[in-house]
Parts: sequence; C-alpha cells; structure tokens
Amino acid sequence: MLPLIDGKEVKRRWSGRLLAREGVAARVREIIAAVKREGQAAVERYTLELDGVDLKEAGFRVTREEIGAAYRVISPDLLEALRIARDNIATYHRRQPRGSWMETAADGTILGQICRPLGRVGLYVPGGTAAYPSSVLMTAVPARVAGVKEIALATPPRRDGTLPPLLLVAAAEAGVEEIYKMGGAQAVAALAYGTEKVAPVDKIAGPGNIYVTLAKKEVYGQVDIDMLAGPSEIVVIADGKARPDWVAADLLSQAEHDALAGAVLITPDAGLARAVGEEVTRQLEALPRREIASRSLADYGAAVVVTGLDAALDLANSLAPEHLELYVSDPWSWLGRVENAGAIFLGPYSSEPLGDYLAGPSHVLPTGGTARFYSPLSVDTFLKKSSLIACNRAGFQAAAGYIQALARAEGLEGHARAIELREE
Repeated sequence: MLPLIDGKEVKRRWSGRLLAREGVAARVREIIAAVKREGQAAVERYTLELDGVDLKEAGFRVTREEIGAAYRVISPDLLEALRIARDNIATYHRRQPRGSWMETAADGTILGQICRPLGRVGLYVPGGTAAYPSSVLMTAVPARVAGVKEIALATPPRRDGTLPPLLLVAAAEAGVEEIYKMGGAQAVAALAYGTEKVAPVDKIAGPGNIYVTLAKKEVYGQVDIDMLAGPSEIVVIADGKARPDWVAADLLSQAEHDALAGAVLITPDAGLARAVGEEVTRQLEALPRREIASRSLADYGAAVVVTGLDAALDLANSLAPEHLELYVSDPWSWLGRVENAGAIFLGPYSSEPLGDYLAGPSHVLPTGGTARFYSPLSVDTFLKKSSLIACNRAGFQAAAGYIQALARAEGLEGHARAIELREE
C-alpha cells in the first residue's frame, strides 16, 4: 500500500498532483465575474447550485442564537481542548515580533519602520469532506494577536444549511462573530469585492480546495492573500531505530486529509521501509477515512530508501514539504541541514498532529514546494509595514549631491531639481 520508489519518481508524482485543469480555472473566473457583477444574488445562486443550500431559508450570516445553540451541544471536554489550543496558539504568536522600530543617525536623520495591523481580513475555513474548527483557531487567533479589528469568516454550509457546532464555538472562542455560510470561489469573490451583505476585506487567509486556491490567485491585487495552499503533505525522515507503527500512523494522519495529499517516508533502512509499508496496510483497515487515505498513498505516497541521512535531507529539501518529521537519533544534530520545510518536528514524540491542533504555531503552512519561499501563517501575515524617513537640514545637505547625481544618471531631472531647490 506504500509504494517503494525512488526520489526522482516521488518528485514527479508530487509535481503532477498540483497541476490544475484549465476547466477548473475557467469555472473559477466565471464565478468571480458573476459575483463582481451581481453581488449577493450570485453568491446565493452558486451556494444553491454547488452546496445544495438555499441561503434565503438557511440564513446567510450566523446569528448569536446559532452560536449559543452550538455551545449547548459541545461537551465540556471538547470546549476545554479548544480553549487550551487557543491559549497555546496565542502564547506562541505573541512571541513573534511586531517589527516597529526607529533609529537616529549621528546627523539627526531618523529612519524607521511602522507596523500596523490590517483593518479587515477575511478568513476561509474549509468544509466538504471534514470540518476544521482547528483551522478557525489557527487563522483567527494570530489575526487577533496582530490587532486586526474586523474579521469575517467564510465556510461552506452543510446540506441542511447549518455549520458544525464545534466550528462555531471555535470562532466564538477566537473572538470572531462575523461568520458567513458560503464557500468556494463565490466566498473568495464576496470577501474580495464585497456584496450587499458582506463588506470587502483587505486580505484573505486560510486553506481551501483547488477552487478556493485558484480564486485567491484571481483576486490577488484587489486584496492580498496569505499563500496559494494546496493538498496536505508530510515527509518523515526515519532511521532504523524508529518504530514502524508510529511512522505509519504519522503518514496516515496526512493521507486521510485528501486523495491528493502526499505522504512520504525517506529512510536509509530498507527493513524499516518494508515494516512501515506493512503497518500502513494494517492500520488502514481500521481507519474510517481509509478510502481517501488509500487513494492518497497509492498515487502520492512512497517509501524511499536512500544511502544515508545526508541523502535523505537532500531529497526532503528538494520536496520542500509542508510538514517534515525528523524521526532519527539525535534529530537536533540534523536540524541545520533542513533548508525547506513549512513546519519541522523533532523526535519520536513530536508527531505531526501535535502541530495540527495544540502546540501553538499555526498549521496553515506552505505546500506544493512553496516552502522554498513562503512562510507559515503568522502575526506578520496580518501586519502592514510603512518605512519612516525624517531628515533634518544637516542630513539633507550631506545627501543632496549624491541624490542629484543618481537622479540625473537615470534621466530624472525633476527628482534632481526637487533636491536642488532645497539647497538654494
């Protein structure tokens, strides 16, 4: 069930799963154009067509009564788990620097950077095959820590027109009460351009399916986006001392997300590769989402046997995975070799689901090899920065000649004269 293939084939498979068909992109553009043209009517029409929900009957914006009802059906244990996760996420993100600073030079010139929170952001939380209250916390809490005042959350309704109670409670616990029953490209368009019932936002963040990702790509420029997130993925680098059942379980934890998810073991130990493959087959039998996980592993899963841990790190860096586990003896000694990864997990007890739910760092991470240049969602995602320049007369006079020389070298006489006038 876990194909034994080489690194070259793994890279070929992983790149293939990320190719969007042109038909999907064309459909996304059609939906966005309709929402821009028709506003709320288009959102409601596509929600009925694609989700089977009549928003006129189900209600579009979640009410306080719906949130209150959600609290009444959530168990105390689940509420406690949500609150612990929320607090851990807040604690972690409060450690991230806000980045404002000022510095005065010897001539009195002041330079600096001013960081301010975005005014209004839209958060997208996936629905469909599963509900993700954890994604509510992992996006909303960093936004709140950053100081964002207005947060609009969009998520697809279930067939009965409701949203999962745990998702509503997670939103309320994160301080979000502006919640809309809309998903897909129509939700992204509504957040970006606004409708009669939704005010436009400055930035859209949060993961989604291919329609959501392509819609975010289309509206970029009208609004900012966090990243173009694709299917989930994990790479586990393990040596011969790793427990096969633990490695298999971690691979399955991502394979169950999506049939397009990628789960790869890289090891110098052929015996471990075989044992993990057997464990994957055994554990799949008891996995409720085994059909999804089986398709993921068959198409995008792999066990790769390499010559050593150096070769394992080389392959992992070329894949630039969303999640990278170093399940090896003395993982800290190998950390310096990691160049490209969204989140890094060290040692046997740092299982990937720890990061998905409770550790603290946001689980919204770069995928599809974009960890080469993207970073995880963070406080910085929700900040904007302005540079600050305050020059006095002495500093100006010291710089004036150089500025004029550079401006005239570029053929921009107006720039040079703006400086020259002040010298007179």
